[in-house]
Amino acid sequence: MAATLLHVNVDSVDVPVIFEKDNRLPLTSVEFIFKDSGKLASSKAGLVSLASSLLNEGDSKLGSIEFAKELENRAINLSANSGRETFVFSIESIKEQFNFGLDKLISLIKSPNYKDDVFKKIVAKRVATINQKSSDYDYIAANGLRSILFKGTPLANPSLGTIESIKSLTLNDLKEFISKHIVLDNLIVVAGGDFNQTEVEEFVKKFAKTLNRGKVKPIEKLTTSNAQEIKEQQEETKQAYIYFGAPYNMSINDKSRVVGKVASYILGSSGFGSRLMEEIRVKRGLAYSAYSRFVVNKTNSYFSGYLQTKLKSQKEAIDVVKDVIDKFLSKGVTQEELDAAKKFFLGSEPLRVETLSQRVNRAFNEYYNGVGLGFSKKELQLIENLKLEELNSFIKKHKEIKELSFFIVTNKK
Repeated sequence: MAATLLHVNVDSVDVPVIFEKDNRLPLTSVEFIFKDSGKLASSKAGLVSLASSLLNEGDSKLGSIEFAKELENRAINLSANSGRETFVFSIESIKEQFNFGLDKLISLIKSPNYKDDVFKKIVAKRVATINQKSSDYDYIAANGLRSILFKGTPLANPSLGTIESIKSLTLNDLKEFISKHIVLDNLIVVAGGDFNQTEVEEFVKKFAKTLNRGKVKPIEKLTTSNAQEIKEQQEETKQAYIYFGAPYNMSINDKSRVVGKVASYILGSSGFGSRLMEEIRVKRGLAYSAYSRFVVNKTNSYFSGYLQTKLKSQKEAIDVVKDVIDKFLSKGVTQEELDAAKKFFLGSEPLRVETLSQRVNRAFNEYYNGVGLGFSKKELQLIENLKLEELNSFIKKHKEIKELSFFIVTNKK
């Protein structure tokens, strides 16, 4: 059964519900998603992810340990997670335990574990995690690149926050964010498993009625910098960690985005066989792997990639990246490359819809991105019918991807 879009009216709000029935096993999977409530909804680095950590500490009545025990005893997985644009509560369980899990989630939202000692604990854990990341040079370089591409925006902040930003947050900061964003007007529900439509409508109403009304400012689309900066950070490393990125002018609901997926696959996202891997690893032996992709979200779009190489090969590797992209833009791709990309996308499609979670998440993204349920099937048809001339014309129009900035963790000592 394909996913369908329902609307459940609660307090004059039509809550969108993406639902796919699957009763082959008595399992359920539900996500309560709050839009405009992810990391980009706050300029305070680390605030939103710390709020999700707090909401994984149980309710005020039972506390974190007893709350977790009650869920574990019934094999219920209940969690809070923050993305870039959304905040999500997930429940996974066998069907007979779902209502218990829903009641625990409602209790959690009504009365979070807002205790000073809990707040101090999650702050200490986060600071320890950030300290551990001080030797994760991929993490450092990825954050460094975003600080160039999205300077002055929340996306420029490290995903975990900094030690300074985390220590500057207060419990009231978290309370304010949660109360402002976990509201009825922001809610989208994704449900899959052994439910019928009536059951879905009933539990959505039950959950939604516990939420306050409220609206937050939509997250605005971010502009990617074309500054073409090169920044280095010196560390005790034997490798150069090279992260690069540039603007990519594409909207999430632009139908030509599917052409970009094919172009991205050929340039750098296909692993072995991609242009970048062929030139950097196979022909020159500069890196074990090299990767690039076109990132297209509702609020941001950009081109990015990375590789590691020997310190002495750093400049050569950067020059090769630039050269590969220049030739890609000027000469386009071959029919052989297009045929290989088509074979991959069409042949691997069954693997992308193998599980219930894959199917409902795809359906949610189709809804959230405004392209309509079932668009992924249309994408496959577009890929199958894609002509070489159309693909190369698309590639030549996107010369902005050569406006590259680099962030490099290296060692010049």
